[in-house]
Amino acid sequence: MSLPELDTLVAWWRDRILPLALEEDLGPGDITTEAILEPGKTARAVIEAKDELVLCGLPFLDAVFEGSGGVHRVKHLARDGESLKRGQAVYEVEGTLAALLSRERVALNLLQRLTGIASKTATFVKTLEGTRVKLLDTRKTAPGLRLLEKYAVRTGGGENHRIGLYDLYLVKDNHIAACGGSIAEAVRRVRQHAGKNGGKMPSIEVECKTLEQVREAVDQHIDIIMLDNMDDLKLRQAVPLIDRRAKIEVSGNVSLGRLPNLARLEIDYISCGALTHSAPAKDLSMNFH
Repeated sequence: MSLPELDTLVAWWRDRILPLALEEDLGPGDITTEAILEPGKTARAVIEAKDELVLCGLPFLDAVFEGSGGVHRVKHLARDGESLKRGQAVYEVEGTLAALLSRERVALNLLQRLTGIASKTATFVKTLEGTRVKLLDTRKTAPGLRLLEKYAVRTGGGENHRIGLYDLYLVKDNHIAACGGSIAEAVRRVRQHAGKNGGKMPSIEVECKTLEQVREAVDQHIDIIMLDNMDDLKLRQAVPLIDRRAKIEVSGNVSLGRLPNLARLEIDYISCGALTHSAPAKDLSMNFH
């Protein structure tokens, strides 16, 4: 299953997640602003990059500011997926100063996080340029922000793995253990379950940690074999065993420095949880005029 179209994704963020984010930060009101500012005082604010980055998240900022009631105008000065230099302006917003201040932190937190993910992903993708290997994300995302973080991965040039537990059969080590250690039995149960739903058989992926498991998975004629947490030596032994009879995904302990060696293997995908769970937020600031 793929991500929703951007307009649908923005609407989902606006209606489902944004109210929680504002309640968390704004609560019953910004008491400091209420105490100090004159009612109705207006301002213009510009968000600027404080670092080199790959921008991501501008469409979601519109939902943050335009819902305040005090914002008169927003303007994009860059676009998602664009590589920016330090000091470059990315977004402009005009309205009452109270409205801008009340939404500033929610807007920046989201923009910095999504931009950090897109920037890290772009660095990984660049390292894989010229190879056949595709970079995938994982489900290791912040609760409630998965769709946005996967959008950020895509903005950075990566591709999305399954969105959740519902759109791909992925047999992992605990599933295999529950079947007495038998991959064949786990796959049999999956196919039986899929057959009850009728229609086209969905893809099946199996996680393998040993060469013995790889051999067993190949015999099941599945779609994708995940080689999980294998070192480079074991990977070089595992890939010929599959011999193109299934797509190959490498996962676990994937770092930027390891990518060149992995890309030399005859594999199809590299999945990396660090794209989302360990991407440092990029520095952007909101300056008032």
